[in-house]
Amino acid sequence: MAILDNLGKYRNTGLLILRVGLGIMFIIHGFPKLAGGPSGWTSLGGSMKVIGIDFLPVFWGFMAAISETFGGFLLIVGLFFRPACVLLVFTLIIAALVHFSKGDGLKGASHAIELAIVFFSLIFVGPGKYSVDKK
Repeated sequence: MAILDNLGKYRNTGLLILRVGLGIMFIIHGFPKLAGGPSGWTSLGGSMKVIGIDFLPVFWGFMAAISETFGGFLLIVGLFFRPACVLLVFTLIIAALVHFSKGDGLKGASHAIELAIVFFSLIFVGPGKYSVDKK
């Protein structure tokens, strides 16, 4: 469509909107986990059993909560963008595997898989011009 052809010049604006939107949602999703304290981190970290890691569940749960909460913040500002995306991809892969292990199937794991694909893609695309990491 000719009317949409000119939107390519707003690529960096689109990346900013994507980063801010996803970042806000991950902060909203991750902060309650972070605020849940050691008991919440233990249950969250227990998810690592799906890949055979059954030690230090408090640590792994804390790391998941941190990656979601502060990863969301780093997405918004575009700081350490690619490392934050890598951590979020890992967290989302574990989330998808947990859904599969519970028997939720693809329908239950689809949200985590979709977001993992988005963050994996953003590792290659980068944060765009409107970020602290801009080049």
